[in-house]
Amino acid sequence: MNQKQLQSEQTRKRIADAARALFTQKGYKATSIEDIVSATGSSKGNIYYHFKSKEGLFLYLVEEWDQEWTQNWKNNVHHYRTTAEKLYGMAELLAADDLNHPLTKAADEFFRQEEKTSEAESRLAELMGEHLAFNEKLLQEGIDSGELGPHDAKRLAYVLESLFFGVSQLARGFNRDQVPILYRDAVAVFLTGVTSQKQKQLPL
Repeated sequence: MNQKQLQSEQTRKRIADAARALFTQKGYKATSIEDIVSATGSSKGNIYYHFKSKEGLFLYLVEEWDQEWTQNWKNNVHHYRTTAEKLYGMAELLAADDLNHPLTKAADEFFRQEEKTSEAESRLAELMGEHLAFNEKLLQEGIDSGELGPHDAKRLAYVLESLFFGVSQLARGFNRDQVPILYRDAVAVFLTGVTSQKQKQLPL
């Protein structure tokens, strides 16, 4: 990396760090480009050069957050032996993220807004694709080992992602100490279902 590239990367990081603090404090909608200009000393043009828009800047932070979670998972996955343990481990890390990550409230606000650019929709679709691929790989390992039944891992990946996403949204109404329990319950239901074993379950 040459000097110019290094300076550009440093500027990008400085803008991102300042914006993260503002989004955490004020929320997504209430944070303006002018606020970020004031906090960083960078011009509006310089911010747009690096991130194109406030939306692009926030998406950069969301993608960075996603990468942090993935790295956290890689640092902890060796603690889990089975697919079930990995799923409960995922639930634990996701619950901790919901409760503790500074961008949680701003992200809720961002995802609830109806108007998003096509570029934002595309980037969010890529993130979702990565999540589904992660789920599918994990579930396929469980199927191949015989720990899970002979199901379609791709379909189950969608079910799992939908379950975690739904829990994430609804957990906002729960007390903090209940959120990890809700995530664990979601995994338990995913793994065992809620139908009595006396009843014949429909095949997937």
